[in-house]
Amino acid sequence: MLRILTLSTLFPDASRPNFGVFVEQQTRGIARRDDLDVRVVAPVGLPPWPLTLHPHYRARAHLPRHEQWRGLDVIRPRFLNLPGTGGRFHPRMIAAALASKLERLRAEFPFDLIAAEFFYPDGPAAMRLAERFDVPFSIKARGSDVHYWANNPKTQDMCLAAGRAAGGLLTVSDAMKRDLVTLGLDEARIERSLTGVDQARFHPRDRAAAKAKFGVSGPFVVALGSLTPNKDHSMVIDAVAKLPDVTLWIVGQGFEQPMLEAKIAEHGIGDRVRLTGPVPHADMPELLAAADAMALASRSEGLANAWVESLASGTPIVIPDVGGAREVMREGAGFIVERNADAFAVGIAAVLAEPPETESVVAAARPFTWPANAEHLSDFYHRLVAAHRGQRVSHL
Repeated sequence: MLRILTLSTLFPDASRPNFGVFVEQQTRGIARRDDLDVRVVAPVGLPPWPLTLHPHYRARAHLPRHEQWRGLDVIRPRFLNLPGTGGRFHPRMIAAALASKLERLRAEFPFDLIAAEFFYPDGPAAMRLAERFDVPFSIKARGSDVHYWANNPKTQDMCLAAGRAAGGLLTVSDAMKRDLVTLGLDEARIERSLTGVDQARFHPRDRAAAKAKFGVSGPFVVALGSLTPNKDHSMVIDAVAKLPDVTLWIVGQGFEQPMLEAKIAEHGIGDRVRLTGPVPHADMPELLAAADAMALASRSEGLANAWVESLASGTPIVIPDVGGAREVMREGAGFIVERNADAFAVGIAAVLAEPPETESVVAAARPFTWPANAEHLSDFYHRLVAAHRGQRVSHL
């Protein structure tokens, strides 16, 4: 049995239950296997006191430092988040905060590998820690962790150094793999690791009954994602403004909320466009199954979990040609459209006018399962650990 230390700066907690929920789902999947034992380290970045008293940080400052989270053993060490530094010190601060804690943890859990779940800051932090403890490490590339941090002059060198030092790299799509190769990383050391979806929870339901539960009637579109520039919900608002009688719910939170509220007011569509805020992940299956379409106008993606969860729910998607869009889309599952409001309006209208067969939509999600994801990860981790042990023997 291999002992895997999952390192993730995005991981759900009581104050942010949807924060990195896909990492939690993946980790629970590998934890179910008989050949892997897993512990989670989810560092929490906090600014110096008294900034921790700010409402943005207050709840995080009071999170337990060690807890059982939905069946997973999770350690939540604090690291120093210096405001105004653009995150460029995060890997160093994380490694410094974890070093002594992992020394103690190794006495009871002698981990064989560190699995960094985001390219930055997790990857460079894992590189420092792996060297200290003489274990291999892997890094998973998911989207903005590469598109932003690996192209940011302040953090690019750290991302590339970690990518070159890692025992192996994972991506959520072939498109992400190509992005890493373009950055100069070795293609032979990069593998695609398809995300999963819990198809026992995300599945088609009686759409009319689901709509009624949410108090919606008529054509219903959902957009899932943080209220940030990359998700570009303003484009979907502009599109729905061209489609009378269509109700749009935008599910998520973020600093663009005031701008989006102003956009809705500008169009005069506040009676049919709603910013819901975050919705508990447990309620997401029924909401997605209620929608006639899920529209997400992201500027960039790796392979969005929202796409796959929507398809599994029998809800067609309207998305731009970004990241792994072409790896997900199948005929009859929705449309890939140009990234502008007119094209989104046409795509949404087409789905509403001629709804695809539910079976065609669900079929596009069938390859994405957590057991398949866990099986590949187990094989990948075993290979990395075996290679590292072989290198150690050859150096003796």
